[in-house]
Amino acid sequence: MFAKKHEFEYKVILAVCDKEHVGKKFEDKEISFTTSEKFYKGKEITPEELIELLKESDSANLFGDKCVLIAVKEGFLSEQSVKKIAGISHGQIYRV
Repeated sequence: MFAKKHEFEYKVILAVCDKEHVGKKFEDKEISFTTSEKFYKGKEITPEELIELLKESDSANLFGDKCVLIAVKEGFLSEQSVKKIAGISHGQIYRV
């Protein structure tokens, strides 16, 4: 999976995408979702690195069954908040 940090003022937004989905467009009924390389393609990471990055981030945008499952298992994201786009898991995390 790939992860890329986006820093805005004093906030860190983490973009994570399973490797096989980066740079593609997904259509599902009324939703069109693109996993742009500019936003998602950063460093290739391990599951352990993902957990550490999620701890450090103010918000996260995750696309792909692998990265979303890790976020759910580690308690960063609830199963009820996971959406499916073209059958693939998508989750967003916001710290307030």
